[in-house]
Parts: sequence; C-alpha cells; structure tokens
Amino acid sequence: MSHQQGPILVVSDDKQPAFMVALGQSAAFPVIEADWAEASRAVAQLHPAIVLAAATERADARLAALADQAAGIKPYLPLLAIDPKGRVPANAIPFSKGNGGWDRLLPRLRAALRVRSLHTAVLRRQSDASAKTAIADVDPVRDATVLLVGRAGIYPALSVALGERIGLVGALSIEAAAKHLNARDIDGIVICDGFTDRVVDAFLTVLSEDPRFRHLPIVMTLAGLIPSYDLPNLEIVAGDPARVAANALPLIRQHAFEVHLSRTLRAIDADGLLDPLTGLLTSAAFDRDLATAVSQTLANGGGLSVARFVFDPANPRAKLDGARLLSRLMRQMDFGTLREDGSAIVALAETDLRTAHVIARRLFSVMRHTTYDNKGARRNEPTVSVATLMPQDSVQSLLARLDDEGRRAAS
Repeated sequence: MSHQQGPILVVSDDKQPAFMVALGQSAAFPVIEADWAEASRAVAQLHPAIVLAAATERADARLAALADQAAGIKPYLPLLAIDPKGRVPANAIPFSKGNGGWDRLLPRLRAALRVRSLHTAVLRRQSDASAKTAIADVDPVRDATVLLVGRAGIYPALSVALGERIGLVGALSIEAAAKHLNARDIDGIVICDGFTDRVVDAFLTVLSEDPRFRHLPIVMTLAGLIPSYDLPNLEIVAGDPARVAANALPLIRQHAFEVHLSRTLRAIDADGLLDPLTGLLTSAAFDRDLATAVSQTLANGGGLSVARFVFDPANPRAKLDGARLLSRLMRQMDFGTLREDGSAIVALAETDLRTAHVIARRLFSVMRHTTYDNKGARRNEPTVSVATLMPQDSVQSLLARLDDEGRRAAS
C-alpha cells in the first residue's frame, strides 16, 4: 500500500489498539494515531487516505459525526469502523475481527483504497477542460441491487429490511444465486440461513476464484465458517435483520460507487458519448450514429433494424436496470440509448426483421427473469417493438414506425 496518497489515520482512545499489529506487519506507513477528541481535526489537517476507527459503544455519536465529515471529502475517503457493536453509519465500512483474525484487515484496506484511487483518476480526468462527463451526484445505493440467498430463519424479515432500502433479487438455492450472478449486475450478496457449511464453503470458494466476483461485498449471518477466503469484502454480521441490513449497505454502496466510477471513466474515454449511468450512448450520440447507419445502409445495402423496450413507469428503477442489462448483453456491433421518455432503443446492425425479433426476444427473456422490485416480485417485463429499415425510410419514419409498433404491442 505504499502507493497511497496520504497517511492511514487510526482513531481510538486505546494507546495500542489490537488491529495496529496488522498494520505494523504490513509496513503500511505512515500510520498516524489520534484519539476521538482529536479525530475531526486530524482528518481536516492530515488529509488521510483512509481512516480506521475503533467503533466502541462510547464512540457511536462521534463515529456518526466523523462519517458525516468523511462523506463531504473528495476524493473518496474510506472510513472503516473496526469491530462495531451496533449499526454503522451509511458510509462507514464495517470490519469485524470475527473468527478470521486481523489478517483480513489489510485486504479490506486495499479494496477501499482501490476505490479511492479510481475516484482520484476520475477527478483528474474531469479536470481536463475537454472532459464532458460528470459524476452523477446521487446516492449509489439508489440504483444498486443486492442478491439475498437463503431459505429460512431470518430470510423473510431480511428481505423486507433490505428491500426497503435497495433493489433486491432473491435466491432460494445456491444454483439460482449463481445464475443471477452470471445474468445481471449485482452489487453485493447477503447469505443467511438454510444451507450447510459445506454448501456455503463451496459457493464462497467459487466466488473467490472468479475475478468477476472476488471484490463483491458478501455479508453472511452464518458464524460457523472462518472467513479465510480470498474475498476482501467478506463480512460476518450477527444480530437482527435491521442490523444486518444496515451493516451490509455501506459495503454495497462502496461497490456501487466503484462500478459507477468505472462507467464514468469509460464515458470520459469515449469523449462524453456514453451515459455513465447506463453504459449506453447519450441521446445525441445515438441520433448521430443512427443517422449514419441509416444513410450507409440505404446507400450500400444490407440490413438494419431497431428494437424499442418500454419499461413500467410505475417502477423508476426498471428503466436503469433494463438499460444496463442491454449495455452488457447487446452485440458489439449494436448501439443503443435510454430516451427521456424512459424507453430504450437498440440499433441492430446488419440485421433483418426476423433476426431482430429473435435478438429482441432473447434480451426480453433475460430482463424478465432477472429483474425484481423491492418486494422481491418480478417486475421488469418491458413492452418490446421491432422495426426494420425499408428502402423508402428515413431516420424519422423508421423511428415513427417503431413507436407505432410499440403502441400496438402495448395495447
């Protein structure tokens, strides 16, 4: 961690907190200590890269104040709450020693510092006068999705506690959980009762061996397993469903923020042509590319089709979830956008009407089977319409026919 920008600030009223041993063994310097009375001033003056706070019951109010201070600092200042006894603030990453010991602390630090470095890179790129993409000023949890895996015990209550705050996908088996992970964007996993230690161990081992999932936040209510996996954001949280949900959300928020930063960097690399919220083209870029594609297809021959996906307006998350799925699943030769009316349009290059219907049905099927509302009910079944370019068409007539097809499909 020698590349970090700024010191590690340790906040504790103990002169030598137990977790300092792990920091000393890692040569993670400089490490500066401060007691709780000095914490706020130390953050303001020292500009630390990360803060580790001993979350004793006596320090709950001070931890909340420190979290508020950290939330207003750019670039992202990770705040780790060490061994919290209750719920942690919304932006304080919990770390419990648990059965795994303090050796798990350093991977957690590195994971948090990676997000800070990514934020620093985005801010640096945005300082360029030519950068046209801004970081959306929204709570990342608003558009995040958590996968809840379990069968019994606190599963029903936990689904409510999580679903009140975040998008939720439920899985009653490990096999179903694996399918969800491969089909859609997941920002965290919560594993509760209903499985043997052997089954959970096998699942965690697979996750730790797959680079796509290694940095996912994983919160378990099961205390039987020693968290010795290569999963830096694995946390065991015991207690009532509200506490489990509250301690899972900061980890999920950090991951959702990291994903948004990655999309923002890609948008900057594309000279502002990509929407960082969806990964699809901006409306202006799509209109320009579609006009070019129509012109070239009419001049040179070939096929061009367009598909329109209209999402349920009663579910504000549906259009973003659907647009992000489209950005992941559509072919590299295709391009799409999310329109202001909440519908998504995808241009399917070199595609006739029959093939366009096949592709649209496949995309619809994935959305239909992988997207749920906050109560766990399936809800993203968009209305789909398809149109193909005819010799007499213009961009306007093609899109008008697409919208007419959509109105007929909806009725």
